[in-house]
Amino acid sequence: MRVVICGGGVIGACTAYFLTRGGVEVTVVEQTGVACAASGRSGAFLARDWNAGTPLDALTRRSFELHARLPDEVDADWAFHGVTAYAGYVPAGRAAPGHGPITLDWLSDAVVVTGRLGTPEDTAVIHPARFTEAVLGAARRRGAQLRHGRVTGVVRDGSRATGAEVDGAPVPADAVVVAMGPWTARAAAWLPLPGVVPDRGHSLVFDTGTAVPPDALFLEYQEETGAVLTPEVFPRADGTTYVTAFSERAPLPADPAEVTPDPVAISRLEALCARLSPAFDRNRILVRQACHRPVTQDGLPLIGRVPGVDGAYVATGHSVWGMLEAPATGEALAELIIAGHARSTDLTPFDPARLRPLGEVR
Repeated sequence: MRVVICGGGVIGACTAYFLTRGGVEVTVVEQTGVACAASGRSGAFLARDWNAGTPLDALTRRSFELHARLPDEVDADWAFHGVTAYAGYVPAGRAAPGHGPITLDWLSDAVVVTGRLGTPEDTAVIHPARFTEAVLGAARRRGAQLRHGRVTGVVRDGSRATGAEVDGAPVPADAVVVAMGPWTARAAAWLPLPGVVPDRGHSLVFDTGTAVPPDALFLEYQEETGAVLTPEVFPRADGTTYVTAFSERAPLPADPAEVTPDPVAISRLEALCARLSPAFDRNRILVRQACHRPVTQDGLPLIGRVPGVDGAYVATGHSVWGMLEAPATGEALAELIIAGHARSTDLTPFDPARLRPLGEVR
């Protein structure tokens, strides 16, 4: 069996991994570079229980389990480590409000920590690019091919997908998987797919060394203008710390390499970080970046068969949970492609047929 996966992000990488584990011949087509977009620029925060009571719960729990065991399976290190997650806030103005019920010595007095949200047993952080590259590398060691090129269409014989068109040339396959993140919207011209919109987030990565312990933060922060932001802080095991605070709808460039941060947004983020901790000095900034996350109409991912086109599949729309949910998504989609049904996770809530195709939305 031959499968072409369109997209070299974390969803495509995990799908390739589980397909090759099942003996499938896989070609991954990537336009720019592996993990070049959100898969290399996300916070990569993992939470086992935070989707409890939602349609994402089973997918999330299965994926968290896979994240914990994949380092041994793949024999690679992407800095998986448990963290303690905290909630808190930073009020407007420069006056220190005093400590809350929890004190974290590495934070400035402006931050009030109000409670604990997670423990190292159920919340963790990984390095997103290293994870994506390692999982795809494992698939390649089992024979998967990585082809650089732009997917320009899906080849069809009537109602069946028979391959992908790459730079105008056909690549034959028994199945085609569209895993192009927010660029999946491009595929709506080839297949009856629901809309996927890009949600742009900005982030900074600091070289914090040992100054920041494994404490993830979820804060509310009021700017002097009155605007309320929601900073998130994710320390990594390699001595870097990732900080983000807000997202917005913004035009999606044709090429992931053309995604650039907005200078105004970065300035706001730098000012915010300066109030959070002395560890977030501007001179310690390693990366100023932006990425676009794929979001669907109902907030749930699209995972499964493309309605009306045999052999065509889609996996995208995971929003902020893409890094967390990628392993279980890849596992279940591989099962669906190989065996005709997913055993590990029920994909019914994520059936693409639940939403109108983009051309039919009214």
